[in-house]
Amino acid sequence: MQRVLITGALGYLGKIVLRKLHKDLQSGTIDGLVAMDVKPVDIKRRLSKVTYIQADIRDPKLWEHLAKNHITTVIHLAAIIDSQASSRAFQYEVDVLGTENLLEACVKTQAKRIIISSSGAAYGYHADNPEWLKETDPVRGNDIFAYSAHKRLVEEMLERYRKQQPQLEQITFRVCTILGHSTQNLITNLFDKKRILGIKGYASPYVFIWDEDVAACMQKAVYSDVTGIYNLAGDGAIRNEDLATILGKPYLALSPRLLRLALTIGSRLGLTQYGPNQLLFIQYRPVLDNTKLKKVFGYTPKKSSFETFLFYLKAQQKHIGDYSKIEILEPPQSP
Repeated sequence: MQRVLITGALGYLGKIVLRKLHKDLQSGTIDGLVAMDVKPVDIKRRLSKVTYIQADIRDPKLWEHLAKNHITTVIHLAAIIDSQASSRAFQYEVDVLGTENLLEACVKTQAKRIIISSSGAAYGYHADNPEWLKETDPVRGNDIFAYSAHKRLVEEMLERYRKQQPQLEQITFRVCTILGHSTQNLITNLFDKKRILGIKGYASPYVFIWDEDVAACMQKAVYSDVTGIYNLAGDGAIRNEDLATILGKPYLALSPRLLRLALTIGSRLGLTQYGPNQLLFIQYRPVLDNTKLKKVFGYTPKKSSFETFLFYLKAQQKHIGDYSKIEILEPPQSP
């Protein structure tokens, strides 16, 4: 029987995954479920039969929690998402050193499997990125972005563990931009602006994944015998300009030089939370091909990128413009 531990269980995604696996716990499909987070949880909000642990993944004694609860599978969701809320050193401690500590705890307690939430940001934001990124493409997370660099470092670490500790099964999901009923983050903040900014000569496509699809993949990974790395994204991609059309907002495409200047001045004056470094983020967004997710892992997202975006807008009760003429980008079909 499976005994599952979720790190970051009280975060946005963690709560959704926890609810899904709680149903399995109630039905007896899994034998135990542990929700771990650095934050405490009110006793009135606790799910029945779930073991709640307030702990830090950096704690050297982390392994004791896994041993005490006889954990067989770990779903690792704990991470620093908002890089502006903490120092880079702290983010490194949590995202990189914390993950290493967790891997060591899994090895020490002979856990069978670890499921990792990585990111498309691990590929990095580069001019020579393929139009559609596949899992065989190198991870080159930019040092200039803490989140991107740390995801690269974690994935390099995971590769070492696959060679040195092959008994610990790994499934890594490189997740694109997650949207759901109540999503609110630095990406969704862009959609709330009066106009959508773009860069002349760059389509800057977005791929989205429904948060329930992400949780369903995490759940499936608990029971699957499959290992490996998978891009977790909805079908298709939407150009930045078409996002503006769907939002019913004007699209302002600036030259790279002018946009860099605007972001530099805006950030210095406190008019925007985005600095000039975000130019790369807009120019060279990683666009994830989900073919392997569907053909090898065996999961087809219930919502496409377009459907996920519309679901998010409707759930947030946001204005939706006329999108009848937009173009959905698709990866080339394999021969």
